[in-house]
Amino acid sequence: MKFYIVDAFTDILFGGNPAGVVLLDEGADFPDEKTMLQTAAELRYSETAFVKTCPDGGYHTRYFTPTDEVDLCGHATIAAFTILSLQGKIQPGQACLNKTLAGELWIHNSGNRVMMDMASPQNLGAIQTPEALEELYGVLGLAQEPIHAMNSRGQEVTLLPAMISTGLPDIILPVSSAAVLSSIKPDDEALTALSEKYGVVGVHAFAMAGPEDQPKTGGHVTAYCRNFAPLYGIPEEAATGTSNGALTYYLYLHEFIMPGDRASFVQGREMNRPSRIESLLEMKDAAPTIQVGGTGVILAKGEIFI
Repeated sequence: MKFYIVDAFTDILFGGNPAGVVLLDEGADFPDEKTMLQTAAELRYSETAFVKTCPDGGYHTRYFTPTDEVDLCGHATIAAFTILSLQGKIQPGQACLNKTLAGELWIHNSGNRVMMDMASPQNLGAIQTPEALEELYGVLGLAQEPIHAMNSRGQEVTLLPAMISTGLPDIILPVSSAAVLSSIKPDDEALTALSEKYGVVGVHAFAMAGPEDQPKTGGHVTAYCRNFAPLYGIPEEAATGTSNGALTYYLYLHEFIMPGDRASFVQGREMNRPSRIESLLEMKDAAPTIQVGGTGVILAKGEIFI
């Protein structure tokens, strides 16, 4: 089996979020789960994608952290399909199906980036009682404060944490500024317990990017983000596709993003691995659909002798 190490959601080496990718030999089935877990633990990245080619020309991908199998992983998907695109197995402008535990999702090769369909977005409920808010913000080392912002309709809205899923459930947590975002120091043990309590992967914290927060180069930024998932052995992650898909839906619910809008999220700055995650929200049959994507760079490749 061939393996690769890919920095996803970046166009420079040692940026973005590294992922392991294992491409199974043509006609081969997945190894047993214990072997895939051991391989993911040996590669030591937050997620490793195992990719099998299907007879119909699509792909079946399974995702493993060093400790668990997860339904979907955005950055590992970008990593895997960047490789397939560079190998010429998916042509520019082509779309193909990727079978995952989160469902069958379309992957689009736009030529300079890979975009992937997210699972149908779900709002699993706000976290809004004073006791729950104090607990949640306290676990992240923050004082709870009201978060207000002006949406695209020019309306001031109050932002509360909410549990959102576009394949994996996360707590989407607003903070008042990029400086406050950078100051977060989570209690990993308490956050692990809180994630178990709410049945989520972790917390995806964000601060809306105002005019003063825009970079001098690199295009417009919608929000700055940080992601914490110690329940799955990930104290902090440099880029998360599913979480930014969930953030896209959260911003749509509050009318910061409208149908047809693209968004751009910057993550990983505090880890010295700056990442840029792009998203697109559209309507299909009166329901929102979300794509998330970006670029990837191959760092290394080799052979696994199993």
